[in-house]
Amino acid sequence: MKRERYDIVIVGGGSAGSALGNRLSADPSTTVLVLEAGRSDSRLDPFIHMPAALPYPIGNRLYDWKYESEPEPFMAGRRVFHARGKVLGGSSSINGMIFQRGNPLDYERWAADPGMESWSYASCLPYFKRMETCLAGADDWRGGSGPLILERGPGTNPLFGAFLRATEEAGYPPTDDVNGYRQEGFARFDRNVHRGRRLSAARAYLHPVKHRPNLRIETLAHVTGLRMEGTRVVGVDYLRGGRLRRSITAGEVILCGGAINSPQVLQLAGIGNADELSALGIDPVVDLPGVGENLQDHLEVYIQYASTQPVSIGPWLKHRHKPRIGAEWLFLRRGVGATNHFEAGGFVRSNDLVDYPNLMFHFLPIAIRYDGSQPAAEHGYQVHIGPMYSDVRGSVKITSTDPLRHPALRFNYLSTETDRREWIEMVRIARRILNQPAFDPFNGGEISPGPEVETDQEILDWVAKDAETALHPSCTARMGTDEMSVIDPLTMRVHGVEGLRVVDASSMPYVTNGNIYAPVMMLAEKAADLILGNTPLPPETDVPFYRFRDGSPLHPPGDPRNAVPSKQEKS
Repeated sequence: MKRERYDIVIVGGGSAGSALGNRLSADPSTTVLVLEAGRSDSRLDPFIHMPAALPYPIGNRLYDWKYESEPEPFMAGRRVFHARGKVLGGSSSINGMIFQRGNPLDYERWAADPGMESWSYASCLPYFKRMETCLAGADDWRGGSGPLILERGPGTNPLFGAFLRATEEAGYPPTDDVNGYRQEGFARFDRNVHRGRRLSAARAYLHPVKHRPNLRIETLAHVTGLRMEGTRVVGVDYLRGGRLRRSITAGEVILCGGAINSPQVLQLAGIGNADELSALGIDPVVDLPGVGENLQDHLEVYIQYASTQPVSIGPWLKHRHKPRIGAEWLFLRRGVGATNHFEAGGFVRSNDLVDYPNLMFHFLPIAIRYDGSQPAAEHGYQVHIGPMYSDVRGSVKITSTDPLRHPALRFNYLSTETDRREWIEMVRIARRILNQPAFDPFNGGEISPGPEVETDQEILDWVAKDAETALHPSCTARMGTDEMSVIDPLTMRVHGVEGLRVVDASSMPYVTNGNIYAPVMMLAEKAADLILGNTPLPPETDVPFYRFRDGSPLHPPGDPRNAVPSKQEKS
């Protein structure tokens, strides 16, 4: 029987919402409702659960919100397409399944802001470990008994071997684990793939507990507004299946819609910049000018090369091979369909003036775009590249009182001198790696952008024309205590509003170094303790991490490899 009142209503069944749905319903006396605007993630849906099928849901209205930016002024007025998961599990059901925590110094940066001291790396590390089962091995840095089972990419294709050797030849030492002691360097990646299937947040957290009598999960439930009594939120209104209007009373509402949906819901409720809301005919309830501001993301391009040897996975994408790939995955959970193919990559500093890695690389043994289109070469390989700490800031703003209308997204990519300089450094470093001797047996020449793109301006012009979002929008309702913050970092409550919290990528003050799924899940795990009033897990202040500026050893203290100078140290 459906209740009309719940102790907690979670708006959004994505990454953070799935984790909170599990943790907050663990107390059988607390009733929890999870509302997801998208469809269910049926176990029989291969487009979600087959790792290699990830291009199919992106751009498909059945799985994807299909956002796009406003015309970007520094990208020749292009509108940049932006996929966001519209399905149970959210973007964790359609993303590339790469699991990256970010750099420990990301969280030291968070903690340096006033009021944010409890979000240091030492304070966040226990929550990263609590959520992980790292199959490569638990240790001081990695967890071994959490709901997120993490497999290390096998990287057996010879192109992966060439790439990892080439990074060493270019002067970049390997690391044992980009999520461990030292992020800087290159390695095989952790990924949310287990036994040949995508392991989304919903599959890891929600489905194992969906039969709890105090937990209800409702899909196709699009929240259209918050029910307010003064400055207190007392419930939500939503559309069921796009038609049936429903209202639910809540003791507390938690927004987990992500960096686009959460600020949209806040603004529609009169929580945001009072002048801008008044101009739309919305009566301001709480003047919070930071709502929808501070938008951060990662932009990326693909540098693609032809391969002179038939070792890429390109031919497997031909239609005649798809029945075999599907059957092999369906019955044996192996083969081309059982991997996300993002099995290796790494992080480097663009120069020695940078304190920690600001450039990211994801390597693929195929030349292909997210939409599945391929260049002329049948065999090829590519590296996805992009700066991690752009000083560019954008915004998410509603343009109408219609809750079904997408807000205006302005990312302002390439709008600062630092951002443009890092892009030039990034492309040159990537080319240097891809032209090392390790690639000599395979190097059939650069396909994109091509050798004719050489000068700084030509590189920037190509990036402006060809770059895509890496799909990491964040920071639009950030934690903090200053006048532009939105969330109290000690409680996750919205400043000036009772009965309302925000827990998702929008809560982050600064985007992290890498894919943001893992940081969002950590944030939700830590927020669950704050919401429940539990004693936080004790900070792990005795766990060291690599600091280039302090001259830390490349390997953990006590590792005998520290006695052998690395190629980087020798040079």
